[in-house]
Amino acid sequence: IFTLLGNGAILGLISLDSRLHTPMYFFLSHLAVVDIAYTRNTVPQMLANLLHPAKPISFAGCMTQTFLCLSFGHSECLLLVLMSYDRYVAICHPLRYSVIMTWRVCITLAVTSWTCGSLLALAHVVLILRLPFSGPHEINHFFCEILSVLRLACADTWLNQVVIFAACVFFLVGPPSLVLVSYSHILAAILRIQSGEGRRKAFSTCSSHLCVVGLFFGSAIIMYMAPKSRHPEEQQKVFFLFYSFFNPTLNPLIYSLRNGEVKGALR
Repeated sequence: IFTLLGNGAILGLISLDSRLHTPMYFFLSHLAVVDIAYTRNTVPQMLANLLHPAKPISFAGCMTQTFLCLSFGHSECLLLVLMSYDRYVAICHPLRYSVIMTWRVCITLAVTSWTCGSLLALAHVVLILRLPFSGPHEINHFFCEILSVLRLACADTWLNQVVIFAACVFFLVGPPSLVLVSYSHILAAILRIQSGEGRRKAFSTCSSHLCVVGLFFGSAIIMYMAPKSRHPEEQQKVFFLFYSFFNPTLNPLIYSLRNGEVKGALR
């Protein structure tokens, strides 16, 4: 409920306040849509499983849930990179900002992020569909998470594991590296700003974005790339709760509490 209300409020503010009709808030609105969709895809089914543990999910439903979860997760990785690039252009090249970040460019970048996320998710699902599943059919997780699904396969999953590793490198190493490069330039530019008010405004906007990036990539890297404990499945469940519940709930709070423009629009 908090996730839906918080992200819904962000979407409402952006659509109603003309001052927020900028590229930065355009990408933020897509991030809010991703958070709502990701939560809507996983949490209701998880609650249904807790209430009725014996009620199964169909194979088609499980594959659909896996596809949507991966698609939204990949898209969020790319959207966070686009948001950091937008802040880099706005702070490091303010005079060229309106020329570089046109609405056509923003829409193209957003569509590309959604398309890339969906295509890679589709590739994962196609590779899963080629595997035989003769039993057991009980997934040791809150939802149809890809690694938990693969443990039920009655065949060698090395190709799936290779593709997952490549996707982790592409989405969990590349994007954070690009974000760090962008913000190293942004930090240098902020330190050169003469106006105290301008410096404070730039730092407030960027720090909120860095908090979201840290929470998202930190939990994802620990979940998929950190060395496994003796109970990897139980470890994944814990990080899934953080990844699926707290991140989408905290994102609107971080952007509203640390962003003067959003607080002004809310007032």
